[in-house]
Amino acid sequence: MNTPAEQKMQFLFALRSKGVTDSRVLSAMEVVDRAPFIQGTFSDRAYDDTPLPIACGQTISQPSVVGLMTQALNVGPRDIVLEVGTGSGYQAAILSQLARRVYTVDRFKRLTRSAKEIFDAMDLRNVTVFCEDGSHGLPSHAPFDRILVTAAAEDPPGPLLQQLRVGGIMVVPVGQSDAVQSLIKVTRTETGFDYDELREVRFVPLLEGLGEE
Repeated sequence: MNTPAEQKMQFLFALRSKGVTDSRVLSAMEVVDRAPFIQGTFSDRAYDDTPLPIACGQTISQPSVVGLMTQALNVGPRDIVLEVGTGSGYQAAILSQLARRVYTVDRFKRLTRSAKEIFDAMDLRNVTVFCEDGSHGLPSHAPFDRILVTAAAEDPPGPLLQQLRVGGIMVVPVGQSDAVQSLIKVTRTETGFDYDELREVRFVPLLEGLGEE
């Protein structure tokens, strides 16, 4: 059985080997322990580079994908970030180490409540959690410097594009939920939007409305 220190070293090595090379992102992922975000049966697999099921039929993404999405977002220390799809809260906790403020929204009250408890326990004071329909963003707090979407849309959602500041970046998985999806980086310019395809991914679908749990 590896010691926690050895597990953490292997964890960071796995991230680098998958292309996560940004030193700020690696540092944030070293600081934020994934273990508190995984409860029950799978808690002993917190340092595996694999997605794992969480409550409400959702998943916690594999760490290398979290790292690559965060790296593509290119978050600066003064940025205001919107995350759509709080899930376990792990991605928002990573973003909290890099941004001035993180707003994270999920359609499941059970997930937002659990994530908030973890954020409070970790004393992450720059993260605010909302139980809302994330497909509409958070117009009352817009515009945002960065937007990260952790569920797959058929196209980059129009309301989210409109809440992105000029010069801002959104990273979003795009594609049918039962097919291969592409991770897209959208940059808002003075005249429109530039789109870059980053890699193939697989995420749960982005759904409208509030969840039942």
